[in-house]
Amino acid sequence: MSNTTQKIRKDFRAALSMDPAATSKLEVALTYAGFHALLLYRFAHWLWKKRIPFVPRALSQFARLITGIEIHPGATIGAGLFIDHGMGVVIGETTEIGDNVTLFQGVTLGGTGKQRGKRHPTLGSHVVVGAGAKVLGPIIIGDYVKIGANSVVLQDVPDHSTVVGIPGKIVRVKDERVPDEALLDHIHIPDPIAERFIDLQVQIDSLKRDMENLRQTRTDCKTPGGRG
Repeated sequence: MSNTTQKIRKDFRAALSMDPAATSKLEVALTYAGFHALLLYRFAHWLWKKRIPFVPRALSQFARLITGIEIHPGATIGAGLFIDHGMGVVIGETTEIGDNVTLFQGVTLGGTGKQRGKRHPTLGSHVVVGAGAKVLGPIIIGDYVKIGANSVVLQDVPDHSTVVGIPGKIVRVKDERVPDEALLDHIHIPDPIAERFIDLQVQIDSLKRDMENLRQTRTDCKTPGGRG
């Protein structure tokens, strides 16, 4: 139980340090639904490992009722998880989460079918999952990965990557650690689809200029005194 207590303390410190709106320890302890959901999950998970029937699931459903966050007691969650606001967050039974992970409201860490065994994702440490994102199936999300809001991730993601879009597309950050100050920044996430459209527009504009220059050259050649 001591390991569980240590994780609860780290969860509390994560909420206090990660949320700029947190003004005091008392406020976090009494009003933060994400922390309350984790508190009940930690106890339910401890009972789950003891193979105590019914009670762990009852606790998870009670936590869902009062917080809007559903965490299956069978999920494995590391220390320092921060669930920001959290309404609508769902964490499936075989989900594994590393340390110092941040989940925003509406995140689903779910399965893709009725298969048994490992059917939910594994998240590394220092992962940030944006609001409304869905991470589905027994896939592996590496360390220091950032998943953009409303993305749908269905494939493995390597370390130090950014994922955006439906389905999620990877933007690698080669040999660079995602800066800690950027962990909560959902505005400056690269969008590879938008960038491709911009590249295409630049090429189209260039072709238009070339066509206009060619047309102007032909016009000049046909006018009196022209080279033609």
